[in-house]
Amino acid sequence: MTIVLTLVWLIALVLGAWCVAVLDGLSLALQTQRRPQDVLAAPLFRSAALLRQQQNTTEAPDLLNWKLAPALYLGLAAAGVAVIPLAPGQVLAPLEVGIVLWGAVEALTVVVVFLHGWSANSMLALMGAYRYVAIGLPIMLLSMFVLIAAALPAESLSIPAIVESQRGLWNIVRQPLGLPIFLLLGLSLSFRGPFNYADSADLAGGTATEISGAARLVWEFARLAMLVATAAMAASIFLGGYLGPVLPGPLWLLLKTLAVLVVLVALSHLFARISPSRMLTLIWVVIMPLAFIDLLWAGLVAL
Repeated sequence: MTIVLTLVWLIALVLGAWCVAVLDGLSLALQTQRRPQDVLAAPLFRSAALLRQQQNTTEAPDLLNWKLAPALYLGLAAAGVAVIPLAPGQVLAPLEVGIVLWGAVEALTVVVVFLHGWSANSMLALMGAYRYVAIGLPIMLLSMFVLIAAALPAESLSIPAIVESQRGLWNIVRQPLGLPIFLLLGLSLSFRGPFNYADSADLAGGTATEISGAARLVWEFARLAMLVATAAMAASIFLGGYLGPVLPGPLWLLLKTLAVLVVLVALSHLFARISPSRMLTLIWVVIMPLAFIDLLWAGLVAL
């Protein structure tokens, strides 16, 4: 069963990443008023082009960490989905503290992204790494507030227990602030749209400015996979996961994850990025109090 669940989640990450790439292509075609030609095959063409590309190097990089960072980032995305149940009793890592493992994934993502930018020994890559750390650390606090609030009705830190606690009422109804704040985390972990401070165009690609070839392919795929992992976690924590009538549980989880992915991709393209200093002010002054209110409300309801 473990092998089957592992293969299912690996296939889900690959197909989910492809879906995000297709949605990005459709969104770009709509914005530029062009016909969305070859959108379905574009991710495959991009992958083939990167595999044929010569790999760059910089002067005196920390080569081991530079090469390991993309694989570690992808591994964190895979670890994140390991605690998400596909159906009752069908979870790859049935931990009693699944929320804690997801929190570790968030924290280590900040470390890996910084390591990726620092190890290249490049000024723009290092600037992207520092900007990501500045934004990523407070975003993790937001995530912990809303995830603990979602765990209170279940009286457990286990993801399957949290899903089961939503049989009568989804957490999105109990705690309407939770899902929107958690979606911000998804954009931050994959540095997309308004939270793209690590690999932004104004830094010529930021932490990824010096990588090419297979390493860049793994890095880009890891970003998409992390977005898929966040969407699956959001679907489980706030939308009831596999719960639903008539259809099998895994299919419900798939549909809810796709719905969250569509919202995340839309947010990526609809909202412009503001300066890091203004974003930090927005997080600490506006979003952080909202996350605390969400936790306080969940605590009062639980009492």
